[in-house]
Amino acid sequence: MDSFSIGISGLQAAQKAFDIIGNNVANAATDGYHRQRIELRPAYTSQVGDVLLGGGVDVVGITRLIDELVEKEIFRQESLLGQISQEFGTLRTVENAFGELVEGSGLSGTIDKFFNALQDLSAHPIEVIQQNQLITEAMAMTGQFRTLGEFLSALEDQIELEAQNTITQINILTNRIAELNDNIEQQEIGGGKANNLRDQRDQGITELSTLVGIETKDRPYGVVDVYVAGTPVVVGATPLDLEAGLKQAGKLGVSVAGTSNYNINTEGGRLNGLISLRNELVSDIHDDLDNLATVMVQQINQYHIQGVGSTGSFTGLTGWPVTSQNLADFGSEVTDGSIYIRVTNTSTGAITRNEITVDKSADTLSDIATLISGVTGLSASVISSKLNIQADANYKFDFLPAVLPLPTASTLSGSPPTISVSGIYTGTNNDTFQFTVAGTGSVGNGTLQLEVRNGAAQLVSTLNVGAGYAVGDKLDLGNGIKISLSTGDLNAGETFDVDAFSSADTSGLLAAVGINTFLSGNSASDIAVCSDIAATPGRVASALGANMTDNTNALRMYGLRDQALTSLNSMTPGEFYRQMVTDIGQQLFVKKARKDNIESMVQNLSNQQSETSGVNINDEAAQMLAFEQMFQAMSKYLSTIQSLMLTLMNII
Repeated sequence: MDSFSIGISGLQAAQKAFDIIGNNVANAATDGYHRQRIELRPAYTSQVGDVLLGGGVDVVGITRLIDELVEKEIFRQESLLGQISQEFGTLRTVENAFGELVEGSGLSGTIDKFFNALQDLSAHPIEVIQQNQLITEAMAMTGQFRTLGEFLSALEDQIELEAQNTITQINILTNRIAELNDNIEQQEIGGGKANNLRDQRDQGITELSTLVGIETKDRPYGVVDVYVAGTPVVVGATPLDLEAGLKQAGKLGVSVAGTSNYNINTEGGRLNGLISLRNELVSDIHDDLDNLATVMVQQINQYHIQGVGSTGSFTGLTGWPVTSQNLADFGSEVTDGSIYIRVTNTSTGAITRNEITVDKSADTLSDIATLISGVTGLSASVISSKLNIQADANYKFDFLPAVLPLPTASTLSGSPPTISVSGIYTGTNNDTFQFTVAGTGSVGNGTLQLEVRNGAAQLVSTLNVGAGYAVGDKLDLGNGIKISLSTGDLNAGETFDVDAFSSADTSGLLAAVGINTFLSGNSASDIAVCSDIAATPGRVASALGANMTDNTNALRMYGLRDQALTSLNSMTPGEFYRQMVTDIGQQLFVKKARKDNIESMVQNLSNQQSETSGVNINDEAAQMLAFEQMFQAMSKYLSTIQSLMLTLMNII
């Protein structure tokens, strides 16, 4: 009977080998399949006398050909590839949206055209054509800002949605992996070998690794636990669902479903690419764009509020709505300081300058309105959260820093000359200049001089008003301010003061509440040309001088084009934006190189995996031929044994 057992064991081994070969060939194109191999060994050997007789062949098992080190490295590299591919693809979309591939296009071009229009206006400050051109270019610039701002906001929302969808895919995979773990364990506890189920489970882990960085831990009976950022998402047959959401700081993170304990420090996979884009890459670009828009609004407005256009001074101004009347809630836009309102009595021509003191910590917008209402010829109120300033009949007002036509204080006595003051102060800080008479006598005679000192009592200039001075001639202090004297007498030690202003609002309040501003908004998404300016181009404040026909303010606003600003990392607006675009290009270049490198590594690893685990049809055909010959030989062997037994029985 041993001979029959040997033959039957050979037939059974060949038949199982056929099954394995067939399974290999059937799955030659199946993703994640690992080639299987039948493991054979000689069967139990029996001894008959001095002779050891073989017992045929035993099927030890079926081995799944797999290189664990290569598989784990594939998981890791697939995670990195998933992340870098997501980042690269999204940043390329951002670069295309910014549209700076052609010189002069995109936001950079509109910023340049805006400043060029300001330069043209400075050459023709009261011309309607230049005023309209400036508004047109400003609208184009702000429109481009809004387009990019809205694109980035929509992209951030889309990234959050994609993160939610990716989490859904992750949860589906972890549930599937847990279910396969359970099936594998049940089969292998009973002594089976669930190779095909292991392949399905490992393929699920590979797919999971492209979505999120994972770590795995092998357990008995073929079970694999899976961890994401240290959190076990698959433990044996038990899955743990995740969710995505925003932390209080607005950062996108991942949490165990229902706990809201969001972790922003995941690693690898498409999910981490989305988190990195939302929290850093796209967010930083959006922040820089918002910063540029905010700086443009603040810098243009800080000059514009002080000037007037060809329409002249105002009979009424209304700001924009504010979210809080408490000045303490206005942030860094408002500080302690003063607002200087210049009021003109149109009936008499008298001009006064009135100081409104701003205490940020104590004042409300209504308090400021009350203080303004205390100025002769003005009334103010807060209506619908907007500051409104109105001039009484026969009055107008503005915020021109131009010097008043007469000294603001004087100790001149007797028959003094009339002092006329003119010009536009070119200094950087508000100051008061005191003129002290040196000598005694009549203007235009003797050795009369005026010693001019600033608020720090430093000698600024010494002006000759004695012999050689022609009455009515203007004397230049060298800082834009000029004075002239009529006939009259001066006495040694007498003084008069001239207030000089570089800013009519040292508090920043007027710009913060939208009084006589050119631009509105506090981000790229809502920056715009103020509606009253767009409706009345003559309101474009190009002048700072008392005659309201100069171009000083237009030149100051144009000068921002070449001004390095601390809030823009000591760059000009144009340089800051171009640096933004350059940074995006550099990031794309680096990520493309890294993506190509990782793809090459993944391909090499896949080749190594294929060498170990892949199905080669030719090899399988050779194996099949070998076992076919084995099967035929075993059949011939059994047939021969049967014939021998029949012959023996016939002899007996």
